[in-house]
Amino acid sequence: MNQQENSRRFFLKTSSVLAVFAMIPRTAKAFYEEVKNFFVPNKEILPLSLSINKKKYTVKADTRTTLLDLLREELQLTGTKKGCDHGQCGACTVHVNGERVLSCLTLAAMVPGKEVTTIEGLANGDKLHPMQQAFIECDGFQCGYCTPGQIMSAVACVNEGHTGSVAEIKEFMSGNLCRCGAYNGIVQSIQKVAP
Repeated sequence: MNQQENSRRFFLKTSSVLAVFAMIPRTAKAFYEEVKNFFVPNKEILPLSLSINKKKYTVKADTRTTLLDLLREELQLTGTKKGCDHGQCGACTVHVNGERVLSCLTLAAMVPGKEVTTIEGLANGDKLHPMQQAFIECDGFQCGYCTPGQIMSAVACVNEGHTGSVAEIKEFMSGNLCRCGAYNGIVQSIQKVAP
């Protein structure tokens, strides 16, 4: 067998193998697309008119968009934090019609016609909300990541009258986690603002 015949066979074998491997990704991708289209519905974009911090917004959003993602990604209201994204840490707490909700579990399509208040909407211009001021004075935060959600829940705690005792405050605030352990300062802040 001469050198020319050997290289021709090598070329043909290599080309055949490469052709087979080139076909696999397209086949796998087509299969993936078929499965995805079967199980995952297509996006549906809705126009939404929202009132956030007493300001009107009109946006177009996927029906599956959470209020948290709409606030942070579309409206650039980044005070509301994305912690666990599963409703377990409370970092994303906002008020909807005065009641606290976890914005990571609330669809944006559920809030048109309702008033949404985020941490950015608590202050009155340059004047901090009394709870924000209390958190500063009582050292109610350390790293600050959970603080917006803590403050929003603390305001709801006071507004709903759950400040009768330290145990009641802790029970009402139990949905908001602080990895730094600033719980004593948080309780003191709530007690300071409570009537």
